[in-house]
Amino acid sequence: MGIRRIGKHLFTSRGAVHRAFSPDAFDAIERAIKASETRHVGQIRFVVEGALDGAPLFRDQPVRERALDIFSQLRIWDTEHNNGVLIYLLLADRNVEIIADRGIDGRVGADTWEAICREMEAEFREGRFEQGVLRGIDRITAHLAEHFPRSGPSPNEIPDAPVVV
Repeated sequence: MGIRRIGKHLFTSRGAVHRAFSPDAFDAIERAIKASETRHVGQIRFVVEGALDGAPLFRDQPVRERALDIFSQLRIWDTEHNNGVLIYLLLADRNVEIIADRGIDGRVGADTWEAICREMEAEFREGRFEQGVLRGIDRITAHLAEHFPRSGPSPNEIPDAPVVV
């Protein structure tokens, strides 16, 4: 575990999330997810965490492992078609992970998810957090619409509002 990472996490407050994402930005992200889900039967969830604290920080929990924990805690895997997708941003690390349930992951693959993450991170490095998330939602939407197109009414199985952990 590096002292630099510990320092970044200890000095990144919950307020950092609200500086990166205004209430209007969170509203835009929620609207984008709602609009996305009119094109497919998949489910998208965006979660941002300012920094790790307590045990996850001192265990030096990798971002991917933390994203898997969040995916499980929010029950994103609990969809009819196994096509839930989590976009997880750990702000202190400026690191994005996409966790996709087995129904969509097997059709899209890790390299594609990784490419979407890197594009989002490039936007974040420029301070364009809202645009980065919206770009990621657009890219994910294209894959969900291709593999799980909407053909009629479908329930919204996961809330669309962004989550701040």
